[in-house]
Amino acid sequence: MQISVIGAGRCDKELEEIAEKVGELLAEKGFVIINGGKDGVMKAVSKGARRKGGIVVGILPDLSDGNEFLSIRIKTNMGHARNAIIAQTGDVIISLGGGYGTISEIALALKNGKKVISIKPPIILDGMIVVNSAEEAVEKVLEVISCLKN
Repeated sequence: MQISVIGAGRCDKELEEIAEKVGELLAEKGFVIINGGKDGVMKAVSKGARRKGGIVVGILPDLSDGNEFLSIRIKTNMGHARNAIIAQTGDVIISLGGGYGTISEIALALKNGKKVISIKPPIILDGMIVVNSAEEAVEKVLEVISCLKN
């Protein structure tokens, strides 16, 4: 299963630590992580996942190599249009903080019937599941996936 982890391109130390923990926990459960491949939350979740041997796919907005912790780089050269790919590719989405780009991914995911689990969301939209920790987020992912399989 693939989990898209979306969030701020720049983040404070607290959100960075949460993102690294999310990456670690998802990797330990064997999930492939999809993200935007750049800095901030994307880099932190990638770092945490790779530390635990996880696979991270970066859907890049440009032709750059993205952050150094990516396993696979998809260089779209699509700018923000790549948000639709990220939102649709994950079986479940975890959002961590963010701004307009993250909000667009949340909205696209919800519109397409995806479950969005959010820590420190920039806004709250109907259908989002708001949690307070990395552990709680991954627990919710497992609950959602269990329902999807039934």
